[in-house]
Amino acid sequence: MKPEDDMNIILVGKRHGKSRTVSINAPVAAGLVLFVVAMLVLAGWSGYQVAVSQVEPAEPAESELVAQWREKLDQQKGELTQIEQNVQQQVDALTLRLGEMQGRLLRLDALGQRFVESGLVASDEFDFNQPAAVGGPEDNLDGDSYTAPELTSMIDQLAKRIEDREQQLRMLDMVTSRQKLEKERYVQGRPITWGWLSSKYGYRSDPFTGKRTWHAGVDLAGKEGSDIISVAGGVVTYADERYGYGNLVEVDHGDGLVTRYAHAKTIKVDVGDVVQKGQVLALMGSTGRSTGPHVHFEVIRNGKSENPETYIKRASR
Repeated sequence: MKPEDDMNIILVGKRHGKSRTVSINAPVAAGLVLFVVAMLVLAGWSGYQVAVSQVEPAEPAESELVAQWREKLDQQKGELTQIEQNVQQQVDALTLRLGEMQGRLLRLDALGQRFVESGLVASDEFDFNQPAAVGGPEDNLDGDSYTAPELTSMIDQLAKRIEDREQQLRMLDMVTSRQKLEKERYVQGRPITWGWLSSKYGYRSDPFTGKRTWHAGVDLAGKEGSDIISVAGGVVTYADERYGYGNLVEVDHGDGLVTRYAHAKTIKVDVGDVVQKGQVLALMGSTGRSTGPHVHFEVIRNGKSENPETYIKRASR
């Protein structure tokens, strides 16, 4: 290379103004130029990246993505928990409804059993201890399950039917109870289980004086100690000794109707007792003004005696 092709660079120092000359040949100068150009290109590219970063946001780091996914998962868990709570509330509500319906069905079964025991319905036709017989072919054995709204609607319909049946059975129970009460209060039959009529109602010769006297009842003779029973349901209003009657039981049947059972050996009831038709009131004896074991039976309506034979021969209801 010729000396005139070299490039001289003069460096001036800060101290004393001294200068220093550095000679650079052509290849070194070309390299320096390329270096400067490369630096300029690199600076331009960096500026471009900075400008792009200001226009478009940088992609989040991996930790930020994980945090976002965790936040979404937590939100979905919260929504799932809320759904589970709503479903549980619906299940609890349906469970309460079913519990109430089970109680009502038990009452219906009890009413039905009472009708069976009373003979209103046949026990072999209505067995309330067994489930109702059902059956039939199925068109689709793989049917869908019921949804909660469908179950709620079915329970509402069943509750309505149960309510209707309850009202009907209550009315029927009231009617039958009234009929049973009337039947219980219906004075009919003899006040003894065994014996015979020894003295009729009306005038007769007194067994002690022989004079013509009024006999306000009938005498039914029998075995001493045999049962004296009530001819109808009622309330005991007298159970003690009374002059002429001996040991006496008096039963009020309502509507002004009273029956008396006299000369008993032993009294089996107390005042205030509620007695049923056919219940034992006393045992036959000969207390009071009596000539032998018998029961003096009277029927009194509104304070006036009536012929007991009319009630003894009465047809049962």
